[in-house]
Amino acid sequence: MNTSHPLRTIEAHEFDAWARMITTTYGQDWREGALRNARSVHDPARTLAAYDGRDIVGGTSIYGRTVTVPGAFVPVAGITLVAVLPTHCRRGILTAMMREQLTGLHESGGEPIAALNAAEATIYGRFGYAIASHRAELRCDKRDMTLRPDADPGNGRIRLLAGDEARPLLEKVHDTVRRQAPGWVDRTEKYWDARLHDAEHIRDGATELRYALHTEPGGEATGYALYRSKGSTVQIVELAATTRQSYACLWRYFIDLDAHDRLTCDAAVDEPLPHLLTDPRAARASVVDNLWVRLVDVDRALAARRYAAPLDLVIEVEDAFCPWNAGRYQLHADDSSAICERTRDRPDLRLSAAELGAAYLGGPTLSALAAAGRIEELRPGAVAAASLAFRGTREPFHPSGAAFPAF
Repeated sequence: MNTSHPLRTIEAHEFDAWARMITTTYGQDWREGALRNARSVHDPARTLAAYDGRDIVGGTSIYGRTVTVPGAFVPVAGITLVAVLPTHCRRGILTAMMREQLTGLHESGGEPIAALNAAEATIYGRFGYAIASHRAELRCDKRDMTLRPDADPGNGRIRLLAGDEARPLLEKVHDTVRRQAPGWVDRTEKYWDARLHDAEHIRDGATELRYALHTEPGGEATGYALYRSKGSTVQIVELAATTRQSYACLWRYFIDLDAHDRLTCDAAVDEPLPHLLTDPRAARASVVDNLWVRLVDVDRALAARRYAAPLDLVIEVEDAFCPWNAGRYQLHADDSSAICERTRDRPDLRLSAAELGAAYLGGPTLSALAAAGRIEELRPGAVAAASLAFRGTREPFHPSGAAFPAF
């Protein structure tokens, strides 16, 4: 506990003061519409604040979600809206909040992993978080975009629907896609409310959201895209497809969209779009970090996911920030199960909890981390075996929301 700035969860009536602290720290105006949206998804019992007397000077919150990982669905503590007022920086408040949050999850037996989108890349590594997925910021010149002759857009069609009519169909498609896509999270009703929140002040001069729905000849919804227009640019906010035909058809819709020259979209690093185009360079990507993952409890987290190859490995884990994780674990995995238990056996690998967090979604490889000197191989071949087993079938990607929520 930081005794000079005590920490506690907020009361419901303190939400406005807490939210004003957040917007002040982020350099944003007080926007009542956005705050109503934030209030709908925030749980005061999972919202921590630091106090200077009666004033709230720092805070962070948790969204309880379920994230898709290789072979499984795992409860995740989505860490969001982390802030300390500029008047109170460098006093240990952030460190105290991060420690209180992770300790609380551990002691309560809460979610075995935590995850966040980092506003700055230099902040969260010291708390054991690591980059577990990347996103490709696609910038497309639509004038050069043509589908390959062998692309198959199927026999479905695209319809533009009003939000209320589209929503139940979006929810069904999203739930199908997210179950196959590492890094995607579930969306209950309140999170759909937040995702589709479309107040004018959050559009940055763009149009209201458009809802493009792909349906099969029989009427089944198999894909959708949420998008806006700003000048001659189409901003694709989210695109999801359950079949390769619906995926190709949605992109054909955008390629053929008149009065627009450019497309922007955040996507997975291994997004199929360039492989659909006669000129792959028409879709250029800048790759940046996406989701940062922290293992709250190493044994529970590693046992919760599945592995791409059989594995029998002893891992020595270092974790100064969450010392309950430090020690040796035997990880045994086969096609259908995984067991991770404490052991005194000689270790095959030595690494920190951060490296395990980086590899947890099946993205960055343990081999790459070892090549950077972040993993010590104590048995020849252990890095290669672990790296293969931890990989997923696709690169993980977390489609972030807009405005509130931040996770």
